[in-house]
Amino acid sequence: MNVTIYDVAREANVSMATVSRVVNGNPNVKPATRKKVLKTIEELGYRPNAVARGLASKRTTTVGVIIPDISNMFLAELARGIDDIANMYKYNIILSNSDQNIDKEIKLINSMLEKQVDGIVYMGSKIQDEHLKEFKTSPVPIVLAATIEPTNAIPSVNIDYEAAGYAATKLLIDNGHKQIAFITGTDETTANIAKSVGFNRALEEAGLSVSPDFIYSGDLSYDSGVKAVEELFKLDNKPTAIFASSDEIALGVIHGIQDLGLSVPNDVEVIGFDNTRLATMIRPTLSTVVQPIYDIGAVAMRLLTKYMNKEEVEYSNVILPHQIIKRNSTK
Repeated sequence: MNVTIYDVAREANVSMATVSRVVNGNPNVKPATRKKVLKTIEELGYRPNAVARGLASKRTTTVGVIIPDISNMFLAELARGIDDIANMYKYNIILSNSDQNIDKEIKLINSMLEKQVDGIVYMGSKIQDEHLKEFKTSPVPIVLAATIEPTNAIPSVNIDYEAAGYAATKLLIDNGHKQIAFITGTDETTANIAKSVGFNRALEEAGLSVSPDFIYSGDLSYDSGVKAVEELFKLDNKPTAIFASSDEIALGVIHGIQDLGLSVPNDVEVIGFDNTRLATMIRPTLSTVVQPIYDIGAVAMRLLTKYMNKEEVEYSNVILPHQIIKRNSTK
């Protein structure tokens, strides 16, 4: 049988209000009484009912976190940043995978709200009208992490993906390349569209044509990188450099190139995106755009705490800095 606050109050011979004050850390309890109540709690094995406390305070100190795939190394690091800040501010998180399926994303948002979460950190694919409807009618604050909502109507934390795509492409152009391929990952995501805009802008500024043959759309996986190389190197006019929109894709690209008997970076230069741990695990080590993954999650969670606690928010749409780390996959 579950031990209740009534049982603790009876055994300690105090009121239920006193037990509640002890449990919630209220200082207005005599030290001797606090000691007696805590001893009784330990002896009975009492655990406060978070649901009941939430109903009383109208807060559950729980945050919903929706991301596409927790097994993805990038997203795992993002979730770690969210969780660390949540713990710092004494929030619990409910983590769910959406698989970048819009129906599942909408269902999860409503499921989180039904669980009476105090706020939601959301990472997903392209924000559509269905998402915006749910976000704008939500009774609790929602913050987007590494997810772009073009009108900036929803609080968010990102980097400038267009500028990052431009910088990665320009590095390859500055290294003398004119035949540069871009592996986009998923076309539907707004971030990847922005990277593509940056890629095209860098080529156009350099007076280079954007060849449709050099744009490969797959997903953000290793296998997508391998398949992209298979297709790109069937062309008569083969790329001499490849910009991959994730590090995981870039690993597949490097292995695919090596399987053809070619060398990275001597025959083909490769640059990735994210700067996950994979970038230093591959040989040659991967040049990549540094997206501050952990920081995006941490800042998104901190921004959410400000909204949940009705603190002043100076910037609702935060852009964190990015940079490029040159390693051995480029010259």
